[in-house]
Amino acid sequence: MCWRRWRSKGVATVAECRQRHRELASPSAALDVDLLLCHVLQQPRYYLYAHDDARLTEEQQQQLDVLLARRQSGEPVAYLIGEAEFWSLKLAVSPATLIPRPDTELLVEWLLETLPADAALKVLDLGTGTGAIALALACERPTWQLTGVDSQRAAVELAASNAQRLALDVEFLHSDWFAAVSGRRFDVVVSNPPYIAEDDEHLTGPGVKYEPSSALVAGADGLDDIRRIVAAAPAFMSPGGVLLLEHGYRQAEAVAAILGGGGFVDVKTRRDYGANPRATRGRLIGEVDHAR
Repeated sequence: MCWRRWRSKGVATVAECRQRHRELASPSAALDVDLLLCHVLQQPRYYLYAHDDARLTEEQQQQLDVLLARRQSGEPVAYLIGEAEFWSLKLAVSPATLIPRPDTELLVEWLLETLPADAALKVLDLGTGTGAIALALACERPTWQLTGVDSQRAAVELAASNAQRLALDVEFLHSDWFAAVSGRRFDVVVSNPPYIAEDDEHLTGPGVKYEPSSALVAGADGLDDIRRIVAAAPAFMSPGGVLLLEHGYRQAEAVAAILGGGGFVDVKTRRDYGANPRATRGRLIGEVDHAR
């Protein structure tokens, strides 16, 4: 039954609304509709299965119509509902921040695997955005001392709000990379910096145009911010400290060379869950070696 015929009968049931995924061109259309419907109903997803014959109110129906129209235009679901999941944490998001990607969990996973769990490591998350990386690490390693910085004040406020809601102890600072941590030394510096070239065709892709370009674009080859981080990092790191960077799948060799030329050794790259080279790390020359 088409949507107009449903509407002619009055408000639709949950089951009928879930069929509206056919209106969306998104590859995740069915999930998108479920998430938007849960947001409108203020219910968890299992509610949709247990109450498929429940009818929406007129107000809920109108809200869903607006959200589906915005989704059809390409606006990301995370911005529409104001949250995204990362490392099983529900994080508030906004157009001031990049939406956390599943592939970025690789950074968290790599640090947890290779650094001592019981040490009081000082960890700096550069370009923290929603606070995703720092908050995931704080959740898993309460003895680590986490600091997250971002150049966008709205992002810092959002990250701090996420930390408070999740009851996780992370310091968030408004800073252009290392500017606000002058005089401090960290055992680990981790970052998912902007790494897309300014003429990259993916910038015109669905959803990307809604995200802040400052969190995506980094010069002609996409490596400007990575170069800045690597050049500045040694002055803010302990001997033997670890620098871990996310990057584009075609940038692994270039990032490894930048790290090698910046005083870092034991440079290694890992692939993401799609088997693409996604993160590279190096150890600052020195006596202490935290990474296994």
